[in-house]
Amino acid sequence: MQISEAIEQFRQYIATERRLSKGTVVNYMNDVNALVEYAGVTEVEDLSARIIRSWQMSLLDSGKKASTVKKMLSSVSAWFKFMHRQGWVTSAVMAKIKPPKTSRRLPVFFKVYEVEKIYSADTFPDDYFGFRDKMVLRMLYETGMRRSELAGLSLDRIDFNNRFIKVLGKGNKERIIPVETELLNALNQYLAAKEEAFPGNPDLLLSQKGKKLSTSQIYGIVRHYMSSLSSAPRVSPHVFRHSFATHMLNEGANIDAIKELLGHTDLMATEIYTHVTREHLKEAYRQAHPRAAKGRKKK
Repeated sequence: MQISEAIEQFRQYIATERRLSKGTVVNYMNDVNALVEYAGVTEVEDLSARIIRSWQMSLLDSGKKASTVKKMLSSVSAWFKFMHRQGWVTSAVMAKIKPPKTSRRLPVFFKVYEVEKIYSADTFPDDYFGFRDKMVLRMLYETGMRRSELAGLSLDRIDFNNRFIKVLGKGNKERIIPVETELLNALNQYLAAKEEAFPGNPDLLLSQKGKKLSTSQIYGIVRHYMSSLSSAPRVSPHVFRHSFATHMLNEGANIDAIKELLGHTDLMATEIYTHVTREHLKEAYRQAHPRAAKGRKKK
């Protein structure tokens, strides 16, 4: 089987059948093509485990991070699985590849008292755009959605009667996020302000030009406010997503429920937040328990 044909059919598969986003498809293709360029072969049968291990080492030697190499190997592995199902390769080549070890960085999250500051009336300008900015921060925190999901959210996906929002996530997978009456009431007030500022505009979040708010503009809003309201080492819309999950776990929420709310396909992606809460508990113990205090004095 020609490698060029195998790559093209894989591209069509992940774009149409798996319905991955354009950006994800591009990333997969870049990783697979990087291997093929290194290998210098034209038939899929010639892509051996030895070649892939050599490619992996060359990536690490060139200074690429272990996490980046691991991601690239994951793309190649998905390609080989596809080819195996098609009957183009017979041996489990990728099973012989050991990805590099990576240190798992704990996600950054805002403290509860920092998030509470966004509910203060004097934090935002007293106009439509101040109302919009507050709604952006509240939606990110109270729903845990990604900024791309918030930017693409349309009014018809908000069910005010049954109190939930339909979110279109990665791979065009839809999930349901329940919301409280308080947030829905705030949304209704916001929509009234939006209608006064931009009559008849069907989009939910609007820029100063009356256009749909972009993901980069959402990022800018979060940076603008949370850089002064929080001491977190990183400030971004995704930190609100981390905060949503971490705060719920700290309050006793079921991890499987959080997985569904976040739209994770793999529980392992959600379990990282249990490590965050453990660290939170350890720090609370170190700061407050009398025996821990005695241990600090001895040092």
